Amino acid sequence: MLELKDLKFDVDDGERKLGIIDGVNISFPEGKFIVITGPNGGGKSTLARLIMGIEKPTAGAILLDGEDISGKSVTERARAGLGYAFQQPPRFKGMTVRRLMNIASGKELSKDECCGFLSRVGLCSAEYINREVDQSLSGGEVKRIEIATLMARNPSIAIFDEPEAGIDLWSFSMLVETFKKMQKDSKGTVIIISHQERIMALADYVVVIADGKIAKQGTREEVLPTLMKEFSPSCCAMRGGEA
Repeated sequence: MLELKDLKFDVDDGERKLGIIDGVNISFPEGKFIVITGPNGGGKSTLARLIMGIEKPTAGAILLDGEDISGKSVTERARAGLGYAFQQPPRFKGMTVRRLMNIASGKELSKDECCGFLSRVGLCSAEYINREVDQSLSGGEVKRIEIATLMARNPSIAIFDEPEAGIDLWSFSMLVETFKKMQKDSKGTVIIISHQERIMALADYVVVIADGKIAKQGTREEVLPTLMKEFSPSCCAMRGGEA
């Protein structure tokens, strides 16, 4: 169980402190497909980075299975079962896709296993398994490779920061199915930061973040009917055809 207790995150712009996350309290349902959404600049991605340890909270606590992990490093949180996919994935010159997946999984994967993960995110495995994760890959390609890598690791809680960014519509459709299968097979929790209405429509649970606070949370059926009206500027983006 992942819980946030009165979580706060402030930044100093040189003149005053700005509250980016302001007293968030939430318990994420276990084994569910959860979407965090809301207006741009509301604090969604910051919240994800706080959970993973990329940013440190100003106050409050992050609990994983009852243990306060607020002071733990990214590596320690990863070992505890958290996984994170960046909105802009890093590149590793000299690192092949297959080696990266082996490192992520913590064991030597067979060629068929690696190819299976790549195929599930819409990549022709024969063309990618021995390629380097460097600048020769497009933004969409490296994004899908990162997601395949996270799938290979199979964390208990997988966090995706706007996975649809830079991916074409065909690949996006495949990724939607991939997320559903990943949650079903792993029995873990999937948390996705997204504006996409098609992704929100798949959620078991929706959390709306606005102005650093939880504006609304509940099941898809409880939240989605009013969401589009409340956040009309974001809705235009969510209804857009491009992913």
